[in-house]
Amino acid sequence: MSVRLLVLDGNSIFNRAFYGIKLLTTKKGFYTNAIYGFLTMLNKLKEETNPGAIAIAFDMKAPTFRHNSYKEYKANRKGMPPELAVQFPVLKELLADMGYKLVEKEGYEADDILGTLASTCEKAGQECVIATGDRDSLQLVGPHVTVRIAATKFGRPEVTLYDEPKIKEVYGVSPAQLIDIKAIQGDASDNIPGVLGIGEKGAGELVRKFGSLENLYANIDSSEIKESTRKKLIESKESAFLSKFLGTIVKDVPIDLALESYVPQKMDKYKVAKMLTDLEMFSLIKKMGLEVAVSEADEELKNSTKLRFEVILDESIANLEKVVKQQETFDFLLKYQNEKPGGMGINADGKVYILRDLSEYKSWIAAVMQDERLPKRTYDVKAVYESLHRLGVDAKNVKLDVLLGAYLLNPSGKNYGLETLAAEYKVSRAEVQASDEDYAQFAQNVAEFSGLCDEISQEIEENAQKKLLEEIELPLAGVLADMETTGFLIDTEGIRAYGEALTLELQEIQTEIYQQVGKEFNINSPKQLGVVLFEEMNLPKGKKTKSGYSTSADVLESIRGFHPVIELILQYREIAKLKNTYCDGLLKVVGPEGRVHSRFNQVETRTGRISSLEPNLQNIPVRTERGKELRRFFCAKAGCVLVDADYSQIELRILAHLADDQAMIDAFKHDLDIHTITASQVFGIPEGMVTPLMRSRAKAVNFGIVYGISAFSLAKDIGVLRKDAQTYIDNYLSHYAGVREYMRETIEAAKRDKFVETIFGRKRYLPEIASTNFNLRSFGERVARNMPIQGSAADIIKIAMINVSRKLKERKLTAKLILQVHDELIVEAPEGEALEVAALLKAEMEGAATLKVPLVAEANIGKTWYDAKQ
Repeated sequence: MSVRLLVLDGNSIFNRAFYGIKLLTTKKGFYTNAIYGFLTMLNKLKEETNPGAIAIAFDMKAPTFRHNSYKEYKANRKGMPPELAVQFPVLKELLADMGYKLVEKEGYEADDILGTLASTCEKAGQECVIATGDRDSLQLVGPHVTVRIAATKFGRPEVTLYDEPKIKEVYGVSPAQLIDIKAIQGDASDNIPGVLGIGEKGAGELVRKFGSLENLYANIDSSEIKESTRKKLIESKESAFLSKFLGTIVKDVPIDLALESYVPQKMDKYKVAKMLTDLEMFSLIKKMGLEVAVSEADEELKNSTKLRFEVILDESIANLEKVVKQQETFDFLLKYQNEKPGGMGINADGKVYILRDLSEYKSWIAAVMQDERLPKRTYDVKAVYESLHRLGVDAKNVKLDVLLGAYLLNPSGKNYGLETLAAEYKVSRAEVQASDEDYAQFAQNVAEFSGLCDEISQEIEENAQKKLLEEIELPLAGVLADMETTGFLIDTEGIRAYGEALTLELQEIQTEIYQQVGKEFNINSPKQLGVVLFEEMNLPKGKKTKSGYSTSADVLESIRGFHPVIELILQYREIAKLKNTYCDGLLKVVGPEGRVHSRFNQVETRTGRISSLEPNLQNIPVRTERGKELRRFFCAKAGCVLVDADYSQIELRILAHLADDQAMIDAFKHDLDIHTITASQVFGIPEGMVTPLMRSRAKAVNFGIVYGISAFSLAKDIGVLRKDAQTYIDNYLSHYAGVREYMRETIEAAKRDKFVETIFGRKRYLPEIASTNFNLRSFGERVARNMPIQGSAADIIKIAMINVSRKLKERKLTAKLILQVHDELIVEAPEGEALEVAALLKAEMEGAATLKVPLVAEANIGKTWYDAKQ
């Protein structure tokens, strides 16, 4: 039988996947990152090698012959962290159901199984591919055996191929001689002792000279061996030969050697799909071409739960009116073509009704949508509002948006598509037959939609988030739809001229950079820039990777004072970004009426903040004078002005409220300068002696505490020693004892509940906080401290947006809310309404929530965004 055999080192790849992918969990808290990483790597290896047979080798808990020979072997290895251990049996069960043969043998390691199967293939002239995360298996490479070193970096699988020429190129020896190198240098990770005092470089040189450990000791008196090295070799001879024994992979493990035994068996598609569904790995289900499983395991039950729907195309309005009157809710989806509604699907009376031309049903749709007594359930209500507005229709009494509901229940989710959600919430699968193929998938989504609505509604209720959904997120969607439709007027000629001016400035700085370094090169190429700065100019550099030296902003900032060219390069980058991203970028997306229509995303951030894209108006740079200039080109239309209002220190005020810190509460109640007070306490001096630098550092401490900053990060931010930064933090927490207690209690609650929440019940789940990994756990603790503050601020600005928008309509003002940027709102208002709108904005923002301290907002008026911020 001629077949390529792929052999996986199961434990090694499993471990690499766990540490290479951030901690992932299902909604119920089961860890999944190692399983996901392993399966992703397996799929990649299959695509690259196209094997006919696959074996997956695993270690067993029982001691091996190596442990019996040397009790210290791997004695320093820690056990699996609990987050990894719980995934192990699930992975093995899943692989078995997928039809793969798992190979284990008591007394041996997975490496020995790899060696035995590789040796079998070598003898038979069959091709063998070994996949592992460890380099120990490189000794197995031969004419018919290759090794692929598998790693997971930034969540993605990476594979490096090693064959005989590659090993010769990298190590300068044959694959078999790698055992001799290891025998001399030892291996700390496996507790293999080697020769004391000789490392990898020295071991390699000895093996290249003498060929093997045995020949080295046979020629121990050779003049080619330094006296100091000879002494080490003689003293560690027994250790060296023991190390070679321990490091040599055996090739005669008593396992099944028939390659046909490793041809994958037929996959149990139903069991695999069910397991992947339970693990919420929907992208893998799709990639593997598996039908999503239903919750029941019995085949007959599975068939009985599949709901069959009749699809009716373009039903008459008279019949639709009869059907809808019988419904408790109106469950509908819109189908989009080129971002415009291309049809409506209605789930009612056990049937799916597809309306393909909405213009023919406009009057009926208007009557249904404006019926305030009829609750409506849909998906992506913001898009629905915008689409219906084009028809001149308003939707009233929308009680559920499945997209927003799913986001509230799982704010860390990556995919809120209808098919994914139907699988995630185990909605009974629908069987539909649509005569129009263009509407087949849409009809299935509609058929399953009511079931999905019921599941999400129930979880929202159980999760105590109904009020958050109905009073904040759903009304906000309508506000955002209006903002997107209105857009923000741009002075296109002004931006074009500013871009041209930046181009000239770029050219001048480019010339100056060339003069400083004495040559021309591509400043935009990190690789070329790295060579110029760190090799040719010998400036302090970081670690070099295979892609070259890092020239990131952090790296350049750290060497800012070493040479004037660094300042020029930082300026060059700032100007280039302004020119390319903002000047050129804005001109590309400006509409025919001269306005840009940013899209606002409610379901992207984990804290509940709204994000902006195409263009991202929340990211307009404001820290530099050049960046601030961009705001001059965002303006009000003729006869109007911009009214801009933002909160004052809202996150610190929320911290005071949550922490119930009396010192901080008193400061805000008496309208005192919180940063000056903090500086006074941190530095132990009277408030009157606080300098601007001290206040600036205290400000960094204030906001740093909100974001769970460490002493290391604070020291870096404000340019002080780490011990000084720690002193600042300690003094801060000593004065604000309520804050210190809040931080402690919040972390304790997060560890107990596995989530934190805002004042308004928005939750963020934190599997990381229970991790045994210090970095992951520290990240979880920082998020636990910060999320209730930042998330509550996001909720408050959303409430303000809803109230401002409603009040503008109630007062029959023509002013419109057009932009939200974090803690700032901008309204475009006729000049005659400006003062009333400014007062309204201030009042509604300050009244959006009742805290233990006053919320303060300031409103300003100007013709441009720049003017309104002055």
